[in-house]
This record gives sequence, structure tokens and C-alpha cells, in this order.
Amino acid sequence: MMMEQKLNKEIWKAVQFHPLFQGVDERTALSLVEECEAITYGRKEMMLQADTPRQGLLLILQGIAEVFVKNAAGQEEVLECIQKGEIVGFSSLADFLGLAKKTQTTVEVRAVEDVQALLIPFTVLAKRWDDQNVHDYLLTQVSIRLKDVYGSLAEQVKMAKGIGEGETILARVQDLMSDKIASVAPDESIQEAAQRMVEGKTSSVLVMEGGDLKGIITERDIVGRVVAKGLSFDKPSRLVMTENPVTISRLAYYYDAFSEILLKGIKHLPVVDDGKVSGIVTLTDLLRKKNDSVMRTIKKIEGADEASLPEVKTAIYEITDTLLRDRVPAFVLLDIVTKLYDRLIGRAVELSIAALGAPPVPFAFYLMGSAGRGEQFMLTDQDHFLVYEETREHGYFEKLGAEITTRLEAAGYARCKGLMMSSEEHWRGTVLQWQERVRKWMLQSTNENLLLAQNFFSYRFAAGSEQLNDEFETKITELLERSKIFLYRMVQAEREQEIPTLDEPIRALFKLGRKSIDMKKEILFPFHHSLQILSLYYGGIPGTPLEKIARLEEKGIFTEGFTEDLKEAFSHVLDLYIRQKWGNSGGSTVLSFATMSTRQKDELILSLRTLRELQGMVFARFSV
Repeated sequence: MMMEQKLNKEIWKAVQFHPLFQGVDERTALSLVEECEAITYGRKEMMLQADTPRQGLLLILQGIAEVFVKNAAGQEEVLECIQKGEIVGFSSLADFLGLAKKTQTTVEVRAVEDVQALLIPFTVLAKRWDDQNVHDYLLTQVSIRLKDVYGSLAEQVKMAKGIGEGETILARVQDLMSDKIASVAPDESIQEAAQRMVEGKTSSVLVMEGGDLKGIITERDIVGRVVAKGLSFDKPSRLVMTENPVTISRLAYYYDAFSEILLKGIKHLPVVDDGKVSGIVTLTDLLRKKNDSVMRTIKKIEGADEASLPEVKTAIYEITDTLLRDRVPAFVLLDIVTKLYDRLIGRAVELSIAALGAPPVPFAFYLMGSAGRGEQFMLTDQDHFLVYEETREHGYFEKLGAEITTRLEAAGYARCKGLMMSSEEHWRGTVLQWQERVRKWMLQSTNENLLLAQNFFSYRFAAGSEQLNDEFETKITELLERSKIFLYRMVQAEREQEIPTLDEPIRALFKLGRKSIDMKKEILFPFHHSLQILSLYYGGIPGTPLEKIARLEEKGIFTEGFTEDLKEAFSHVLDLYIRQKWGNSGGSTVLSFATMSTRQKDELILSLRTLRELQGMVFARFSV
């Protein structure tokens, strides 16, 4: 009994200034609190489920919860985030007031982190209903919530309608696919497969056995694997089919299908759900929804010469702008655009070699910075270096570095102000020279050397010898195994630029005098550096941030739950960053809170907490 009274007094202290309890004497307040129920929820625990009658309002005392709904495909859409001092359950007020028939709710509430909440039953609300302050508070909160909901709804309508010619890139594959499937059995002849294509007026045929998809045969396969090689048309279809073809779900979005086709170099996607084939979607189907600017750009890059290199930037920018207007997720956008820029880089290297002749020894060309991370949606300064095998002909690679730099400049990449380019002596060399260079950075960890190392370790192999790349990465990894002090120095530098916290409710930020945040300097750079340090500590993991995150999960450093949270937070911040920089004529990376919706602000708070958690892991790993 004493414990219960003590708990009630603690709850009363926590809520005494809340409008629902404010203005009543302590004895009355304690009697009201006795009717309430204090509940603790763990991280990711469900607080309120769909189609479950509400018993009252939930007041958040500590932590953050999210309100979400599941669509027809079972995918979750977060509607809003609820923080300390805010209430969940306004939709049930109409039931409480007797203004609507009892209805089953479709929204659900889940704890984002550990949450302490107070369930305020409707009996308590009834006792406070005559207080005008309670009326004013509830009316204000419902009005704010209604405004946010309408704002979010307006954003969704714009998203759905603002895609050229009234078409939406958020269309489902099932709306684009053909359910007329041409198929053959594995042992039926190639002649029969070709005949089915003719009869179905299609450019591909699926190879099926007992309802299971075994492969696919396309017109290109008939020409390349049969006609060109003189193979008899009487042979079984299984000999020329592509086994285990790439497939897609009927509930996937347009951009998912478009990305698969573009990035994997295919033109036909069988539509499969739960092992059952329901149709096929082709490049032609997708291009009916969208013009073929991406494919034309790829052809333009592959055929680019000295004169046409400058045209490529414009073509890629047009695609980027289209993807942004179509609200394609940040990771998908960067995946598509990075592949285009990689083709451009490869073409510049090809043209440079064509001008100089074949290299005397194998080489590897690497990108750094945003290009190395696969995040270059706008052409920024050049950041790259060359590695080559031992040779006496260093002059060739001096010329190659200069040629590549000149061609990239012609394509729209400005020369690096810090001269971090393969045209410079310190950014090219043999594997041994690079070993010595990196060892020097590690032994002499000055601020300048740390800056060079941070940029260097964002590298990504772009062109040249894969075998040399493997040798180079092995040598660098060997250095890292003996350089923990160097990593400690990198961590010390990061302590000076911690990711900011916005723990206060976003509406209070203006009172604190903080009205903006630099997405690049205050969030992305510290995030990338923290992820990079962990990757170096656990074996020198190269690649894009997503590849590094995946490898750290494989190694057991990140849990599955944290990995998903981290990717979601990174995606959200990237999306804000890309749209901020693309939409700003000066390329500013400073985001003003005044331009953000309430939902965007809430999501930013959650994202920063997750990114700070990553940074905290790094600080803890290298604590003194």
C-alpha cells in the first residue's frame, strides 16, 4: 500500500503541470492518478494495436512512440511521432463524447525506444471535462494534429499527382505487368520456344516445370546462344535458358522494377509471389510510363567522345531531377545515378588509355569522397587516385592521371582545390609507394594527415585490374592491423564534432534560438567518419556506407534491429540533404526548420538519435 502511494505521488509530480491535471488540489489529483495506470514499454514493443477498443488516452511521460498504419501490402507507413508530454488516442474522443458510433481503429502505436506512459481512462477525463482549461487544451491539440494530418495528406496527393503526365512512379508492378505468359517446359525444343514467342507476340518465354519457374529465354538468347553458335533448334530449351532469372513481386513499385532492369542489364522481369508466376513486366512496359531518357543517357555515355563528354552531365542531371520530382527514395536514386556516373568515369578512363596506348603494367583507378561513397548526385570536385604495379615507366601513369583529370573536367567535374587527384604526384604510385604514404599518415597523425586519411579511406574501386585491387586492399588491411593508435587519433578528432541532439520537442527549438542545421557538416560528415572508423577497426571494410553497414552486421557488430534503424535514419537524412542541396541554387547544405513539416521534424529527431548512437559506439570503443 505504501509503495503504491509513493508511486502515485511520483506520477503526480510528473504530471502536475500537465493541462489535464493542472489547477486541482493535490488530494483530488492523487485520487485521479489512482484511477490511472502507469505502463512501461520496451523498445519496439506494441503500445496500441489496430482493431482494439481504446480505454482512454495515453500520456507519454518519457521516450518516443510512433503512430503507424499498414497498407494493403502489409507495409508500414509512420503517420507521426509522439514525444514526452504528448498524448495518443485523440481519435477515440468522438466515441467518448458519444458523437460517433463505435468503430474499430486501424492505426497502431509502437515504442521507438523505452517508453513510460500513463493510461488516463475516460472516467478520469469525464471528471475533468467541466474544466475550461481541459477543453482548450484538447481542442488545441486536436487542431494541431488535424493540421499535421491534412499537411501530410496534401504531400501524399502532390506526390501521387506530380509525376509527369499525371502518371505516378509509385504505381505497382501489378498495374504495369502483362498476365499473358508464354511458356515452355525445360525439355521442349528451342524451336517450340521460338514458336511460342511468335504466337504470343512477345520477346521472351518462361521455362516452367510443374508451375515452378526454372528459367527464361529471350530473343537475344535465341540469336546469341542458338543462331550465332549453330545450335540445333531441336535441342531442349533448358540448354539456352537463363537459370534462376531475376524476379519481382507484383506489389513492388514502378521504381523497384525500373531499378532492377537498369542496374542488372536485363529487359524482362517475371512477376513471382510465393513461388507462383503471375505475369511478366518488361522494359517496354515501364517506358510506357516513363520516357527512355535513362537508356538514351547510357548510350550517350558509352558513345561519348572528346566533344560530347560535356553533354553527359546535362543528361544525368535531367534524370536526377525527374527522380527527385517522382519522389524516388534516396537509396534508389543514388543507386541509379551512381551507376550512370560510374559509366561516365569508366568512359573517361577508356578515352584516356586510347589517347596514350595500352598501359605498361596493370593499374587500378579509385574514387574518393562523395563519389567513393556512391552519394554523388551532383558533380562536385574531383577526388581520385591511381595505383599501379612496379614499373620503370612511371611517366605513363603521370600522363594517364593528367588525361583522366582533364577529361573529367570536360565532363563537368571541377578540379579538386585540395589537389586530391591522380594528376598529382602524391595521389598516384605503386602499391609499395601507397603503403609508405598511408603508413606516414598513420605514424604522423597531424590534423592535415588525418584529413588526407579520412578522404582516402572513403575510396571505392572504379576501373582497372581487379586482381591489383585485391592486392592493394590486402596491403592496406595489414597496415590497419598495426595502427590502432591512428584510429584512436581519428576518434579524438571526431569528439570535436558530435552529431547534435534535438531532444527537446521540435516546437521548442525556436525558443532555444536554433533555427537551422548544416546537413553536411553537422550530420553526414560525423556519420561517415564514425562508420569509417568502425569499418577500419574491423578489417578495413571498403565500399559504400550501405555495404559497410551490411558487413558490420555480418560480423555481429550491429544487431539486425540497429542495422535497420541505422539504414532508415541514414536514408531520411540523405533524402533531406539531397532535396535541400538540389533545390537550392547556391547548393547550400543548411536546412531551415521553418521549411519542414511537423512530421519531417519528428523524423529528424529520431534519425539524429540513431546516428548519435552509432557515434557513441565509436567513442565507447576507443574510450580512455
